[in-house]
Amino acid sequence: MQAIVHERFGGPEVLELREVAEPQAGPGEVRVRIVAASVNPIDWRIRSGSMRDRFPTALPAVPGSEFAGVVDQVGEGVTEVRPGDEVFGRTRTGAYAQYAIVRDLAAKPAELDWAQAAALPVAGATAERVLAELGLRAGETLLLHGASGAVGSAAVQLAGALGATVVGTASPANHDYLRSLGAVPVAYGDGLVERVREAAPQGIDAVFDVAGRGGLPESIALRGGTADRVLTIADTDAPQLHGVRLSAGGAASDRAGEDLARYARLAVAGRLRIPVTTYPLAAAAEAQAVSEAGHVRGKLVLLAP
Repeated sequence: MQAIVHERFGGPEVLELREVAEPQAGPGEVRVRIVAASVNPIDWRIRSGSMRDRFPTALPAVPGSEFAGVVDQVGEGVTEVRPGDEVFGRTRTGAYAQYAIVRDLAAKPAELDWAQAAALPVAGATAERVLAELGLRAGETLLLHGASGAVGSAAVQLAGALGATVVGTASPANHDYLRSLGAVPVAYGDGLVERVREAAPQGIDAVFDVAGRGGLPESIALRGGTADRVLTIADTDAPQLHGVRLSAGGAASDRAGEDLARYARLAVAGRLRIPVTTYPLAAAAEAQAVSEAGHVRGKLVLLAP
């Protein structure tokens, strides 16, 4: 099969499209033919080598974990799906490929196209997890850094559904988009504290940093000098430098399939929308470079041949 592979750590140029052996579904496993695979910041952080201590990666490696595709092969004992079923979820093997072994899956509704389905799992699960860790409640105000990306977009909508107000930092080009999701947009950079106080005179109850590109000292100031209820998923130095907790996803949950199905229902109902920009699988290096540069609206998705 064709897959994107890197044999060493480094920049996007280490990614290559190659012919590799197809994975085979063992007992209890499901193999899918990938139609769409999403690009997440963790993909290029692992590729760069900066995450080797937290995510040991054997080389050569195929990046990616988020997919939408068609069940192609089922192992002994699998009864919940069969070949030909359209599904989406997370993979155990690299998703930047034509075939992968599934970790978590749910049925893909016909109303969702492949790229839209592939954009849901990580964004939905990450946003939901962090909002729960923050204990966000109706009537509170959330400051969300990096609000226009996939996780940020999901967090804006899920926080709004809880009855919270969201103030989201983003580049001015994404402000109208954030307003369309229900957030109050502010520009990041110098003067952030004053802009947020003007946008939210009621004060900030919790902070969710998706971007990892600064703003945590200002966030602590907006919280009255405390790092309580300030979380980041992207700044690995935050615990040491700012006393801010780094929130990381855990192992697969027994409820993962149910959660995926719920995100799909929300998406079909128009209550969880994540814009997508697509690239062919062969352009994975370009897509990762765009992701690494920042300012992405929604999700970048690779389409397999």
